[in-house]
Amino acid sequence: MATHGTLIDGLNTRLDDLEALYQDLHQHPELSFQEKRTASLLAERLAAAGCEVTTGVGKTGVVGVLRNGVGPGVLLRADMDALPVKEIDRVTYRSRATGTDPDGVVTPVMHACGHDTHMAALIGAVEQLAAHRDAWSGSVLAVCQPAEELGAGARAMLDDGFLDRFPPFDVALGQHISSAPSTHLYARPGVFMAAADSLRVTVYGRGGHGAVPQATIDPVVIASSIVLRLQTIVSREVAPTDVAVVTVASFHAGSKENVIPAEAELKVNVRTFKPEVRTQVMDAITRIVRAEAAAAGAEREPVIAPINDFPLCVNDVAATRTVMAAFTEAFGEGHVHETEPKAGSEDFGCFGEAAGVPSVFWNFGGFDPALYPDDPTRAHLAVVSGQAPSNHSPQFVPTGLRPTLRRAVEAMLTASAVWLAPASR
Repeated sequence: MATHGTLIDGLNTRLDDLEALYQDLHQHPELSFQEKRTASLLAERLAAAGCEVTTGVGKTGVVGVLRNGVGPGVLLRADMDALPVKEIDRVTYRSRATGTDPDGVVTPVMHACGHDTHMAALIGAVEQLAAHRDAWSGSVLAVCQPAEELGAGARAMLDDGFLDRFPPFDVALGQHISSAPSTHLYARPGVFMAAADSLRVTVYGRGGHGAVPQATIDPVVIASSIVLRLQTIVSREVAPTDVAVVTVASFHAGSKENVIPAEAELKVNVRTFKPEVRTQVMDAITRIVRAEAAAAGAEREPVIAPINDFPLCVNDVAATRTVMAAFTEAFGEGHVHETEPKAGSEDFGCFGEAAGVPSVFWNFGGFDPALYPDDPTRAHLAVVSGQAPSNHSPQFVPTGLRPTLRRAVEAMLTASAVWLAPASR
């Protein structure tokens, strides 16, 4: 086991540079699988730290290998992509970037999920490890992953021969900023984040004039009935002891008030924590969509097509308890919390699962503790009440940037030290 304290030595002198890197990344966000500038910048930083750098892994991914003698391998991962969100004007370095989404729509782009903090923290951790080669031995794989927001980036890198092209690793470590007090860390053994499925539902009717609705089959009415009926899956079909979420967040149909369209489109998102519940919910969606269309006399069966999917994010029990113990020793019991499973989703676990090694994923807070007057283990209450922003919000910009970056780097180094060997003598 390497020495945690030594790896952190000198970090404070690096924070100005990491803040500048973060602000650069924040001002220049890029959508999934479009992270070309981001990848180039990170590749330069990894190379300058002494890594062997490979670009274009899984389209736009970057892998930096920092070798330091014989010893265990540790994978450290940060995601690179941003979201189609317009940032509100709160900071001088706000994003004004735009991009083209998968549907061909030009949209504002923002790091509304904090991936910019993940990247800056990863670079800081690698630079610290490079500066303290005399404190550890082994190899570090710094993975800059594309397209996490699509649930596709980790699989793309693995499909591009990741396991064969790069050194083996004994553990996969990753982290994500959350709406919680800065300097606080959150993790749990076992299921940490939900599985997620996104679907595109297209309902077909018969279009016509709004003055003669009897001559049409109105897909807006069919789709509206589907939206309402889908809400009964969780309330009437899923057991109260299980958890699921079914959300319809996109509904598009027609273009004029007196023209009944020929079709309507819904986008549906599902969150589940058990494979059997996922199957139950997905089957129910299919049944309801088809039945509502049939009940309305639709002449063509609706189409249900997948958009993306995320696996369950499951933390190895023993490895997570070890990491949490190291966090507690380093930062104090009051700053390390065992949290409940999160309804958000992640594809980070694909790396550990594919390699057959433990995965540990945790959250770090990124906001002024004053926003969370209650117990830090109940930070979600501040989000629900509107006191603090949530991930994917146009307001999601850390308000405690320096302590947030410092703790994120410290956490990654502390977790790495659990596996890396002491320096060879």
